[in-house]
Amino acid sequence: MGGDALAETFRDQKATKAKRGKTVAEIIEERIDWMKTPVRKPDGEMRPRLEAWENTASHLRRFLGARLGKKLATEVTKHDIATLSNDIVAGKFGKPSVSNARHMRKAASGLFNWAAEAGRDYVSASPCVNLPKLDPEHPRTRVLTEDEIRIFWHGLNDEELMRSWDRRTRLALKFELITMLRSSELLGAHRDELVDLDGEHPRLVVPLRRVKKRRVIQQPLSSLAVEIIREALRGSNKQFIFASPLGDRPLHRKAMADALRGDKRKGKVRTPGICALLGLRRFTPHDLRRTAATLAGDLGFDDAWIAKCLDHAASKKGDVIVPTVTGKVYNHSKRMKEKRAVLEGVAAELRRILGEPAEAALRLVA
Repeated sequence: MGGDALAETFRDQKATKAKRGKTVAEIIEERIDWMKTPVRKPDGEMRPRLEAWENTASHLRRFLGARLGKKLATEVTKHDIATLSNDIVAGKFGKPSVSNARHMRKAASGLFNWAAEAGRDYVSASPCVNLPKLDPEHPRTRVLTEDEIRIFWHGLNDEELMRSWDRRTRLALKFELITMLRSSELLGAHRDELVDLDGEHPRLVVPLRRVKKRRVIQQPLSSLAVEIIREALRGSNKQFIFASPLGDRPLHRKAMADALRGDKRKGKVRTPGICALLGLRRFTPHDLRRTAATLAGDLGFDDAWIAKCLDHAASKKGDVIVPTVTGKVYNHSKRMKEKRAVLEGVAAELRRILGEPAEAALRLVA
């Protein structure tokens, strides 16, 4: 018995030594494989264990792997993580970015906590503890003016000027401004998710797998939104509303951002972006959501109503505590009416702003 116990102890020590001999790069790749492994979700579908795994993988490889990849995971210290964080903020990995440092820290913390779990034991503890606080990030405040909205909207219709950018990508940009949906929520929109398009209460049902808060969104469609959908579907036999030109699949998740920003390689512009083509100060797809919400606020709509259109948590001002059944049925109906009122109001305001193509909108930057 003593000999068997000794042999087992020796095997355990050998296994532990092997585990503790893994490099940061090795555990990063194991972590990525674990994150992207399909598992059954609450809605019954098989999807990656961590659905945002691509972003996390990018931060792990670009920063942690690039700097500490060859180092043994057990040798990584709090100082290593803090120094890496500081270097990202200082611009030693490209453009200075507090946001990238924050995302790197989050990804690294998840990695080392996972690596320390029983059964893996690649490290004894995470080095991502008690790190110095990062400076606060300043929230984006970019909102398009009425003149910018006109130039943007009419410019998107200029087929000659926009020949480098796919028509449905341009329509998707308009759709984000009209509906307040996030890019990830609208880009995968499928014909089957459209409800009552020809009726009085058209809406798009966004399944929870595409929603940031992992809950189904029923977004009312204004008359202007319906027009955009009809244009996107015209002459198409594809199942996705904003289909990729490369086949019957949705546009890439970065298609709209890339179109606005343009294509740069090694610091040189290969394809000018929409903002540059139209002479507009740079903005992002998310800024279109903010612009629509600002229009709704200027029209006098309640912040709680606007928050529902954005799929944000509603303020207490607009909340009413009701029994569960009432909340699921009657309160849902009330929310739909409020959201429809806001989105139809925004559509009417956009129609007023757009009017006929203004002279300013025709003087596009060559």
